[in-house]
Amino acid sequence: MSTTDPTKPALHSLLTDRLGWLGLRSAQILLFLGLAAVLVLGLIQLKLVVIPVLIALIVASAAAPLMRWLKKHGLSAIVATWLTLLAGIVIFGAIITLIVFAVQNQADELVTSAQDGIDQLQEFLVSGPLPIDQTQIDQALDGVVDFFTSSQFGTGAIAGVSVAGELITGAVLAVVILFFFLKDGGTIWAFFLSPLSGERLERGHRIGKVSVNVLGGYVRGTATVAAVDAAAIGIGLLVLQVPLALPLAVLVFLGAFIPIVGATATGILAALVALVANGWVVALIVLAIVVAVNQLEGNFLQPVVMANSLKLHPLVILVALTAGTILGGITGAVLSVPIAAVAWAIAKAWNDPNAPKKPSHPVGSPTPGGTSTAIAPVVAPAVAAVAAVAAAIAAGTAKSAARKVRTPGKPR
Repeated sequence: MSTTDPTKPALHSLLTDRLGWLGLRSAQILLFLGLAAVLVLGLIQLKLVVIPVLIALIVASAAAPLMRWLKKHGLSAIVATWLTLLAGIVIFGAIITLIVFAVQNQADELVTSAQDGIDQLQEFLVSGPLPIDQTQIDQALDGVVDFFTSSQFGTGAIAGVSVAGELITGAVLAVVILFFFLKDGGTIWAFFLSPLSGERLERGHRIGKVSVNVLGGYVRGTATVAAVDAAAIGIGLLVLQVPLALPLAVLVFLGAFIPIVGATATGILAALVALVANGWVVALIVLAIVVAVNQLEGNFLQPVVMANSLKLHPLVILVALTAGTILGGITGAVLSVPIAAVAWAIAKAWNDPNAPKKPSHPVGSPTPGGTSTAIAPVVAPAVAAVAAVAAAIAAGTAKSAARKVRTPGKPR
């Protein structure tokens, strides 16, 4: 017959004192991070499906006001969807057509300017202060030619064809998914929420509403800021007679969707084109225009336009941008910031703002819900991010993410 040593603390007391409570919470956080890592790796393997779904979700959120306006004026869901989708395709096709014609008309001039610029650079390197002679330049050129004629470059070209096929497949899939999101978005979200009831159902409705508002506001606000940047820099390039002004303006517009670095990088590209085609003076003027436009955007335009849709610290944006670039390349860089904004918005909308406030507790101490007030703000955005992405993939994954995020009960 076993006896219990009264001098030894009971298991219950070991788990419910401060050290035991912190150990349990640490284990829960590590378990969640492990599950989140597995989920992210799984989504990366399915990126050909996940990325079109996310792009379609963001575009559908941006087009939600137009869909509501069309339905308000008596159009059916299918007609409003076709009008919205065809209008977007026509606008996108018109922009691509203008870019192609602009490049085609100015290609010869740009090639000639590029050759002159390369000759000037070569002359500067040989006769300038740098210890470089013609032999070293010829060796570098031979190395470039050998690379383009090597089997390694041919293998890379074949891989590029495969990537192009994936891009076309992803684009077609994104358009199809966008059609159904525009037409049946409310029905799809209601299907995801069908297993829920009561407070959880209300929470699901809050999350759906705030996600659409934040995503749509982010895309519309970023497009407004990008249009101003592209117009200002494009007009400057036209006045200075820089070749390919329209394609460069479009690149500035697209680059603005990558926060912090996108507009700056495309502006520098415009300055390099001006340097090759028009010389140092025009390149410096273009660079000054880019700096002035970026200052105007950062200090005035973006705080006004994006005030209600992107309330993230620049450090959070930079971390999200870096993580998105590592995981998904350029596409990840474009999608990372709106996903982070939605995650934070979901974390703030998780609890009902009209519910009575609970008594306050000291920072770092266990709350009645069992979560430390110091840990909750860190865990909630990550949990919400996983829940938001998973809900766009499958209902079962969404329910699992919701269970992970639910506040644990009071420790016994």
